[in-house]
Amino acid sequence: MKPYALIFAAGLGTRLKPLTDTMPKALVPVRGVPLLESVILRLKKAGYRHIVINVHHFAEQIINFIEQNESFGISISISDERDLLRETGGGIRHAEPLLKSDHFLVHNVDIITDLELSRFEKEYLDAEKESREGEKPLLATILVSERKTQRYFLFDSYNNLVGWTNSATGEVRSPFSLLNPDNCRKLAFAGIHNISQRVFPLMKEWPERFSIVDFYIANCDKFIIKGIEVPGLSVRDVGKISDLRELNGK
Repeated sequence: MKPYALIFAAGLGTRLKPLTDTMPKALVPVRGVPLLESVILRLKKAGYRHIVINVHHFAEQIINFIEQNESFGISISISDERDLLRETGGGIRHAEPLLKSDHFLVHNVDIITDLELSRFEKEYLDAEKESREGEKPLLATILVSERKTQRYFLFDSYNNLVGWTNSATGEVRSPFSLLNPDNCRKLAFAGIHNISQRVFPLMKEWPERFSIVDFYIANCDKFIIKGIEVPGLSVRDVGKISDLRELNGK
């Protein structure tokens, strides 16, 4: 049985205004289908039967949408963040009681990709097996690519996370004090990751709101956080109105 999956659908979607003045980003349609529906159906097709969705902005619309579609014939639970938008790390921690598998998939609702989710799951299982034979336990496998952006994760030659950099400002963040970013692989995060339940005890010391990127950087010296590349993969982030118009052919 596939592990649980968490869909991030709580965001304000400010870059998709004015659409998100009246609806959550998760229900913005691409080619006539709401983003959330597309992700749910892809997960269902890949064998996922337990999905958690976090909600905040226009939460009632998302809950009604799930109910009207009879949860798409699978088990769907709501991680309610209407009291506080907890960002990505805090959102994962808040959903802990609903994520009942030893690891779980996290998928941003605004990511459109042809990623073979079963293959991505196998990459996690292979990395978990390998980590048991090494010195550091596995914390997560994260989907990355060589697309052009300003913010990059930094990886060593084994594709293990060692830091983060902003190419526009020159900022570098890493627990490794002697890290030279010029000696690292610079890869962009694609908004999909498999995460071990090992994260939850570590997250207890973090504030209520925090970024999963900050969390990964802070722990990459003690745990394996492995970047997964898939050659030829198509990944689109529907983050801006221009992206939406392009995908909708307008």
